[in-house]
Amino acid sequence: MVTTRDSEDLRKSALEHLWMNSTDWVEMAEDGGPVITMTGKGVKTVDSTGKTWLDVNGGYASVSIGYGRTEIAEAVLDQMNKITFYPQGTTSEPMVRLAAKLAELTPGSMDRVWPVTGGSEANEIAVKIARAYHKRNGEPQRYKIISRRNSGHGATGGVMWQGGNATYPRHEYEPAYPGMIYAPHPDYNRCEFGGQTPSECAILCAQAVEELIQFHGPKTIAAFVGEPVGVFDRGVMVPGDEYWPMVREICDKYGVLIIADEVVTGFGRTGKWFGSMHWDLVPDIMAMGKGIVSSYLPFAATMAKKEISDAFAGEDNIFKSALTNGGHPVSAAAALKNIEIIETENLVENAADIGRYFVGQLESLRDDHSIIGGVRGLGCLVVFDMVKNRATNEGFPPKDRVGARLTEKIRDRGLHHRCPDFSVSMHPPISIKRSEVDEIVNVLDVSLGELENEIGL
Repeated sequence: MVTTRDSEDLRKSALEHLWMNSTDWVEMAEDGGPVITMTGKGVKTVDSTGKTWLDVNGGYASVSIGYGRTEIAEAVLDQMNKITFYPQGTTSEPMVRLAAKLAELTPGSMDRVWPVTGGSEANEIAVKIARAYHKRNGEPQRYKIISRRNSGHGATGGVMWQGGNATYPRHEYEPAYPGMIYAPHPDYNRCEFGGQTPSECAILCAQAVEELIQFHGPKTIAAFVGEPVGVFDRGVMVPGDEYWPMVREICDKYGVLIIADEVVTGFGRTGKWFGSMHWDLVPDIMAMGKGIVSSYLPFAATMAKKEISDAFAGEDNIFKSALTNGGHPVSAAAALKNIEIIETENLVENAADIGRYFVGQLESLRDDHSIIGGVRGLGCLVVFDMVKNRATNEGFPPKDRVGARLTEKIRDRGLHHRCPDFSVSMHPPISIKRSEVDEIVNVLDVSLGELENEIGL
């Protein structure tokens, strides 16, 4: 552990030189930040001051197996002692083994892996594959991409224009990427079409996809992209069961490819290996990241069905795209070990069990706190809404700063999380135990009680 002086020096250095994700260093300095994480084990981390935290979000919903797994460190060291990179035009043993493993885990005929270094890149490659596939299939006019409002698929120049929400405005990066079309999100809590149940909203939003295809011209649409379970600015959205089968049927009808963004929902987080599997959906292309390596090293991948990838076979059909560190052998070795841990420790099943328990505990908490509105989730993706009036689902005005105030209270009690004003999403490691869920719920119980007293609920 560093000394108090060293800790403060590190903090000041970060404030002077580090440009952190979605953070203003002036405000962060006023709040005494940033927190500098030093060590971690399981769901707990320790910062430079010696304070222990419980990481409610598991990094960026990405540290699936928890912190401090020495097995991965050993696999990384072993691979680095063998070979750290590869000559141009070759590959490595761990990457070959990982590609075969991914083909084994994914549904249907998905059998071809394009390795990248992050989820944004995986989604970029997915769009490029979809457009290039249609060109090779004799339909070069298919370039438009349908995504859903209030969703996010990455931060790179192309995919940042997919989905989108007010939390991450894009006007500074205009002009917009061409060919982007936006469909409604099947969020039955705020259904754009007035659906009152998950089923009603699912059907209406799926029909809207078909209407968009017809309006823009079926022969111009390359792909529809969506997360099987939505993880967006208003929390976690599990669509009604009708949604994905209908979207699959509609896309097949018009020759539109489905890109499943499994960057968050893959590798056990929803209680199945991939979120698509809850609806027996076999996407044409799949983007994956985060849980593929539990963020121990940068790694992600895009997969395609055999029917898609076969269009790129042959010298004249090569898919022209490259990333220097895509398929890095050390990262691939880490991913292989990560997947092995998920399998041997039954963490997919644990995520399903913990998810049911977590939602149940939050529903019990709801009985004692009128500020809690809806509670929902799937696996280790859970959320509760914060409402001023439960009967009308009315939220709080920004001036009340309920999210910031709740964030301060739970952080004082050792929970690492940032709460928006409207809902609190939690995506802990899929290795989390029931006793650790109880820790989270107990802190929320006390903190929400204090907040309710302050705002007069």
